[in-house]
Amino acid sequence: MYAVAVSRTFVAQHYLTVPDPGPEGDPHSHTFTLEATFRGAELDQYGYVVDIDDLERAIDETVEQFRDRLLNELPAFEGANPSAERLARAFADELVDRLKPQPATELQIDVREDDTATVGYRTEL
Repeated sequence: MYAVAVSRTFVAQHYLTVPDPGPEGDPHSHTFTLEATFRGAELDQYGYVVDIDDLERAIDETVEQFRDRLLNELPAFEGANPSAERLARAFADELVDRLKPQPATELQIDVREDDTATVGYRTEL
């Protein structure tokens, strides 16, 4: 299995909407480090799972959808608690729509929230 990963760091804001969120219920910022890893057993005609330049462009465009934004206001989080887990899923969905990666068969998104925790989302393509 081949793998290609690219990461980016950005700041976004959110507030949690769970019962009794404590101070996390007020708008606050986090520094998120997002890593996207595409995997596949096959390579394309150029020897790539995914072209790194195309991946970097798609990640940069996707990050701009979230950078310096209040996640609660974005359509991907409408009616949902804007957790880091949901951010990972929203990022994966946006990235796949932009990149349409082939021959990659799997995408893993890892989101590090500040220096506290890392969450992940993996999907087959």
